[in-house]
Amino acid sequence: MYAILAAEGGTEHNPIIPLWQEIVIGSIAFAILCFMLMKYVFPRMEQTFQARVDAIEGGIKRAEAAQAEANQLLEQYRAQLAEARTDAAKIRDDARADAEGIRQDVLAKAREESDRIIAAGKEQLAAERSTIVRELRTEVGTIAVDLAGRIVGESLADEARRKGTVERFLADLESVGAGNGSANGSAVRAS
Repeated sequence: MYAILAAEGGTEHNPIIPLWQEIVIGSIAFAILCFMLMKYVFPRMEQTFQARVDAIEGGIKRAEAAQAEANQLLEQYRAQLAEARTDAAKIRDDARADAEGIRQDVLAKAREESDRIIAAGKEQLAAERSTIVRELRTEVGTIAVDLAGRIVGESLADEARRKGTVERFLADLESVGAGNGSANGSAVRAS
């Protein structure tokens, strides 16, 4: 086709078909450009891309490590919480046991105190009873001597005689009470 154009006599150049010199210069420029891109630009782009990949993967790894550490801390927290709950339950049970022991001690002391008070009351009652019986014996003896003196008609004022008479009278009362039974004897002694 180039030949056809040249044959027509035209020195005019066809803009659709490039000149061979332009093709050569363009190819050399393209080769230089490719060489420069492959030598300098692509390695730097690859380094940048690799740095980005490393940063992303490192970020993911750091996130996974942080997640694993958070999970581990969560498990430790749960274990500590379970241990704390167990310790609290043990302390609560120990406190209940201590409270029950204290309660039993207080009840035992209260029973002992109650028994002591009752025993002291019984002793006091027995002492008062014996005092009252002694006073009644003396009074009954005096009344009996006066009554016997009136009946007999002589004065039993002599202390020794009176005391001997009273003792005999009381001994006779006790022997009569023993002969009638213990219930009647108790009634005679009490009166």
